[in-house]
Amino acid sequence: MQALHLLLIGSVAPVNLKPYFYLFKSSLVGALGGLLFGFDTAVIAGATHALSLEYQLSATALGFTVSSALWGTVFASMLSGIPGEKFGARETLRLAAVLYVISALGCAFAWDWYSLIAFRFIGGLGIGCSSVLGPVYIAELAPAKWRGRLVGLFQVNVVLGILLAYFSNYLIGTLPLGLTEWRWKLGVSALPAILFLVMLFTIPRSPRWLARRDRIDEAREVLKKTGVEDYEQELQEIVSSIKAEHALPNEPLFQNKYRLPIFLAITIGAFNQLSGINAILYYLNDIFEKAGFGKMSGDLQAVIIGFTNLVAVLIAMTMIDRLGRRTLLLVGSVGCAICLAGVAAVFFAQQGQAYLVWLLVAYIAFFSFSQGAVIWVYLSEIFPTPVRAKGQALGSSSHWIMNAVISGLFPILAKSSGGYPFAFFALMMVIQFFLVFFVFPETKGVTLEDMEKRIA
Repeated sequence: MQALHLLLIGSVAPVNLKPYFYLFKSSLVGALGGLLFGFDTAVIAGATHALSLEYQLSATALGFTVSSALWGTVFASMLSGIPGEKFGARETLRLAAVLYVISALGCAFAWDWYSLIAFRFIGGLGIGCSSVLGPVYIAELAPAKWRGRLVGLFQVNVVLGILLAYFSNYLIGTLPLGLTEWRWKLGVSALPAILFLVMLFTIPRSPRWLARRDRIDEAREVLKKTGVEDYEQELQEIVSSIKAEHALPNEPLFQNKYRLPIFLAITIGAFNQLSGINAILYYLNDIFEKAGFGKMSGDLQAVIIGFTNLVAVLIAMTMIDRLGRRTLLLVGSVGCAICLAGVAAVFFAQQGQAYLVWLLVAYIAFFSFSQGAVIWVYLSEIFPTPVRAKGQALGSSSHWIMNAVISGLFPILAKSSGGYPFAFFALMMVIQFFLVFFVFPETKGVTLEDMEKRIA
């Protein structure tokens, strides 16, 4: 309960937290999709070497194996806004949970390389759904003053999932499993996926989705249960926004008045991956191996990096509604650029490998404190209600397309060029700094309804 106190209130002064527990629990369950998201994307790092041996994979085939889940993610992130708007985020997240379970069990029992690719693609569909609709669900549930921290729970769960994936890989690697080790590593995520599915039956629908379906009494009850102080005023603002939405049925996203939020969504999604974050996370064990570290040493150092990732995001969650989204992005751009330049220098010089772990730890800290904490919060805030799910899907698909392309190409480029990918990522962070400084608006403390007026 003290952790809940610090997350929502930001102080240690006594306060009655009972009205907020329902809000926190619902937000946390909505964010659990992020845990599966993080686990399923990062767990492959511990299986790349074994898969290369099992199926005699070239660098190109390995890149496709890793990116196959990401292409499923791209497909789902582009289309998940449609069922999200029709059936609600909660119902669509239940479908995502089922896809996670099927993927985990399918990968564990894959009978050849093609079936493995198919089940990883199915897992990607679950990731795409949850990456779009998890933050949307929480953003539509949370009051404006806590929205940043509560939507940030999704990213906390993503990095927690990454840490658990690395730790799971390390533990499984200590067992005498032989050639089946990689199957256990990929299949164990079925357990949290089943938990996610069960917990989704304990949370309410979004009050904004209920109001859009003219279920006003149900929306009022959810607002009351989640601790909204003036829930009648909040409900009236939601209803007014929906009336404006109804005046424009089937509102298209791609039109001139939405040009700024469209630009922001595409760029924040793309630059999140142009930082190199997921290429590094997916191939972390291979990066350590190329630098001369052994298998178990690489697994353990991956756990250290995963832990740093989690701690940095938790710190960012306490600051995101104080310093603001834009400030965190600026700080992270500088830090990531310096660290990536250092990693590139290590590979170019072929010396100083002892510094590699610490450079990557610092890089992860800067990324998680900035882009890692901001992206899903920002995407959930910058679009007006009529196109919020579509806008979230656009930003998410931009993120995942870039992720799939970079992750597919990284092993090919790294094999032939060493430090050049890291130098490229460093340059992208310099460009991002100036883009954020001159273009990105601040969104902290602004209601979703007011955001429509400010960013138009």
